[in-house]
Amino acid sequence: MYEKSIALLNKAVADEMSAVHQYMYFHFHCEDMGYDKLAGLFMRTAIEEMGHIELCAERILFLEGEVEMVASSPVEKIHDVKAMLEKARAMEQGSVRDYNLWANECSANADAGSRKVFESLVADEERHFSNYDLEVDRIEQFGEKYLALQSLGDGAEAAEGED
Repeated sequence: MYEKSIALLNKAVADEMSAVHQYMYFHFHCEDMGYDKLAGLFMRTAIEEMGHIELCAERILFLEGEVEMVASSPVEKIHDVKAMLEKARAMEQGSVRDYNLWANECSANADAGSRKVFESLVADEERHFSNYDLEVDRIEQFGEKYLALQSLGDGAEAAEGED
């Protein structure tokens, strides 16, 4: 009865797993370059994405489905900080679009519980998008000066929890 919802929830698990891997990759590289605040932003986002996996998995199991633990895409090896943030922003924007559509599909299939899961994910992904968008805007506005502040412990208010 809930095959479509289970399939959509498993797509979300796959996308969230890819996000965790990508953001941890960015975290490691930002930290290595001395951009501790941006590294922290990527790490905190990855941890939230792990929570999304758990939420989807719990719903799949409630619907008596099987959780497919396969990432939807490989990690992109990006080393430029602005490109990392642009990639993260695009990923979050795609998640918002997909989860809104999937919430509607679940609703159309009389699965309000899964719809609510996707709606809650949308709110988190919109916040993540906003954080990354702000950082891209700051780099565009201030250039390398802003990145220098990242290594000195200034700036990146979004990375400090200004969600």
